[in-house]
Parts: sequence; structure tokens; C-alpha cells
Amino acid sequence: MNDFNPKYTYLVTGAAGFIGYYLSKRIMESGGSVIGYDNMNDYYDVSLKERRLAELNAISKESATFTFIRGDLADKAALSEVFDKYSPDVVVNLAAQAGVRYSIENPDAYIQSNLVGFANILECCRHHEVKHLVYASSSSVYGGNKKVPFCVDDQVDRPVSLYAATKKSNELMAYSYCKLYGIKATGLRFFTVYGPMGRPDMAAFKFADLMNAGKPIDIYNNGDMYRDFTYIDDIVTGVYKLLCTPPNEDDLGACYKVYNIGRGKPEKLMDFVTELENGLGIKADKNLMPMQPGDVYQTYADVSELKKDFDYSPSTDMKDGVKKFTEWYREYRGL
Repeated sequence: MNDFNPKYTYLVTGAAGFIGYYLSKRIMESGGSVIGYDNMNDYYDVSLKERRLAELNAISKESATFTFIRGDLADKAALSEVFDKYSPDVVVNLAAQAGVRYSIENPDAYIQSNLVGFANILECCRHHEVKHLVYASSSSVYGGNKKVPFCVDDQVDRPVSLYAATKKSNELMAYSYCKLYGIKATGLRFFTVYGPMGRPDMAAFKFADLMNAGKPIDIYNNGDMYRDFTYIDDIVTGVYKLLCTPPNEDDLGACYKVYNIGRGKPEKLMDFVTELENGLGIKADKNLMPMQPGDVYQTYADVSELKKDFDYSPSTDMKDGVKKFTEWYREYRGL
């Protein structure tokens, strides 16, 4: 199922981010126009964000399908101006303060971006004729749930990090706006996304940098951890398929839906590290550590709903995905 409309204008917040860059690229390559919105914060190396933007601008050079605006979600006036000027048909809110461990050290950044910023997105959608709001939630909402695979019907009221709490709050806020104001919204719980041009604070990039520098990598819970590693192309294909298909009304009259989006196959963290070692040709010095606050033992997505509704079928296995990442990384670092 794919009802993508190239005539629509797509507002992508976090367009200079990892998923935002790839999704914007996919939309533009399909003939759609993207308004990119990003505050370009320095949570990680800004030069990587600038590189992504440069590539989007290069694609747009002939067709003028990409417009970038530097702005913060927490700045309601600036965000409202964007909605007033460009009247987006579809809004994809990927901008957020990311990172589980960072939320323990800097909670205020998460309140401003993930709660105040998201409330501003909802308000702007409320006052403009937006056909569909798609927003990023996270697998972190499942917290310490023991039942696997994680299903969207599972209880998620025991977050183990503030980051997770903000993402669950987004889901609740979106639902209320759908019910009260007729907004149509889809939330996506992303599971451990990786790939070329990924975030430097995520495992693949962070481990690769440490290994390349000859430094040890911290392996939590003594390596006994599982993650539903999902390659970026599979994620973007899933998001792309549902952009122009808002959910139907539920029994209370709200056009609202939440999906898991992941590989649906948890892998051992140590196997992931082994594939990194193979791809980089470097043996990692491993620093085995206990479980850290905010961390979870396992993530595992039940993606049956997304498969049923949108024929979502991730096809990149971990070995191939890590190989693609390490090939890019070696070029990026000049190895």
C-alpha cells in the first residue's frame, strides 16, 4: 500500500537529523516538496548535520524541492510562521532531544524540545489544514517490559528514563488533539535505527569511533543485551508508505494510530560488535560493565500491525546492514 502524493508539501522537522535526512531525500526523489526545519543543536557533531543538508540542497538544486529553515520547536512564533507561509499538507515531526542517558543528565532539554516543542506542533496542526501528522515515538516507551515481542497494546506506563516518559507523553498529547480537534495522527515507535550517516551517539558510530581511536568500548550488562537493530532504508520505507494515509477513526472518533517500526528480530549486542570488528578490521577492546540507569535488557518489535496495514517488510539483515555502515564509515573517516 502506497498512496504517496507528489503534489503535497511535506514539513519535516529534524530534517538535518539521521532519519529526517533520509526521509526528506526519499520524498524529494519521489517528486514531493520538503520544508526542512531543524535547530541544528550541538548534541552531536554539527558538521554531520551540515553534510546531510548539503546533500539535500544538492538534490534540490534543479527542482527546488527543498527549503531549509533553522528554527526551534519550542519557538512557537517561528514555527507558526512556517505553517502560515508554506501550508504543509503532511507534517513529519522527527525533531526531538534524543538519547536515553543524556536525559538523566539534562532533563530540561527534553522538557523544552519533546514536550513544549511537540505541543507547539500540535497547536500549529490544529490551526492549519494539515492532512496527516506523523511523529516519532520510541521503543523506549516499553521500559522494562518483560513480555516480548513488544506490542503496541502492551502497557507502557513505567518508563525508566525521562526520554521515554516524554515520548509516551507525545502519544497521549497527540491522541487528545485527534479526539478534540479532528487532527489525524500516526505515532511511530522506532527501534534502534542504524546505518550510514547515523547519529554518533548511537552504538554503531560510537563504537566505530572508539575502535578506530584504539580506545575500549563500554559493553553494558556484561554484553548480555539484545537490540532490534533496524537498518535506515527499512525504516524510511516504512515511514514513506504511510505518509499520505492517515488512520481511520477509532471507537471514540479519533483518527489516531501507533505502530512499532523495527526489524522484528532482536540480535545479541556482542554479535553486532563482531560484525563491526569484521567490517572495520579492528579488534575491539571491550570494557564489560553492569547495566546502566535507564537502560533495558532487550528490545523486540512486534511489527505485525504495520505489515498488515502497509505491507511493511524490512529486508536488511544485521550482517549486511553493518557492512554498509562500515563501508561508509571507512570512507567518512578516510580509513
